[in-house]
Amino acid sequence: MNGVHDMGGMDGFGKVEPEPNEPMFHAEWESRVLAMVRAMGASGAFNIDTSRFYRETLPPEVYLSSSYYKKWFLGLEDMLVERGFIATDEIKAGRASVPPKPLKRGNFTVDSVERVLTRGSFTRPASAPAAFAIGDRVRMKNIHPTTHTRLPRYVRGHVGVIERIHGAHVYPDTAAHDQGENPQWLYTVVFDGAELWGPDGDPTLKVSVEAFEPYLDPA
Repeated sequence: MNGVHDMGGMDGFGKVEPEPNEPMFHAEWESRVLAMVRAMGASGAFNIDTSRFYRETLPPEVYLSSSYYKKWFLGLEDMLVERGFIATDEIKAGRASVPPKPLKRGNFTVDSVERVLTRGSFTRPASAPAAFAIGDRVRMKNIHPTTHTRLPRYVRGHVGVIERIHGAHVYPDTAAHDQGENPQWLYTVVFDGAELWGPDGDPTLKVSVEAFEPYLDPA
């Protein structure tokens, strides 16, 4: 989707200013949000791509004015309401009013922490040979889905070169919407700066993007 989250190649947001000696969390509530998101995901309420999609759908004025973990919190809240795990009146009351909806994988416990915080593999067996090889020129499709996609807006319609093949992986565009893992080949595609931004682009700049096979056409 073409939401405010897709900021690649856009001007006006200022420099990225790294924070010296940045702490893992700036406040205790941030650690609690991280714990809630990971616990609910591990319990089968949603997957990582679904979680990203709900953060992307926050209103632009909310997204731009919210901190990192506030986006996580608001996305989690919307997701759990829409999926029937909590109700808006329960949020206002601060407590449950009905028995909880069953979870796919049961309750999250202290014994689950190490397993949940270890990121699993998203590599899957391929259903067909890769359509492209290293060195192939490809054009990114000019698509504008209203649903989740990992194809950055600023590379759509542009030509790049396949630099690396990563194997088949879970396809976020379907996984985010409970339409199955639908494994797809994943490539690193390299673009010249001038290809992306025209004559005003830095001719020495190279931009690498990881792109799934359904995003690509032969150039």
